[in-house]
Amino acid sequence: MKKNKKMKFLATTYRTFSGTKEILEIPKKKETQWVIYQDNKPKFFVDFFDLAKESNAMMNSLVLCTKRSMDEVLEIINKRNNINLSVPKISRLGFSMKVKSEVKHIELQTIPKEWLAYSL
Repeated sequence: MKKNKKMKFLATTYRTFSGTKEILEIPKKKETQWVIYQDNKPKFFVDFFDLAKESNAMMNSLVLCTKRSMDEVLEIINKRNNINLSVPKISRLGFSMKVKSEVKHIELQTIPKEWLAYSL
């Protein structure tokens, strides 16, 4: 697994009905960029248009070319590889209040190609 350089993210804490939750967010996020969690922890960064990374090109194909949502694609990858990838949701009920945000520089990996090839 190749690693990306350390990138700048916002670790934002929200208060919801079920308690507080910290979500890693991308400043100035583009629709093609995602922080993917594994077992409820930020682990991977995906940018569909950063095609220099093979993993991103494969995700581009899985999501954009098949016109599936990111959640649908992650569900397929999870089932086929017996893993737990997700995109975090702030609140299932729609109520949340931002408590604080802090800048963090974190190194996230690309999703392993083996997981993606098996899902194509």
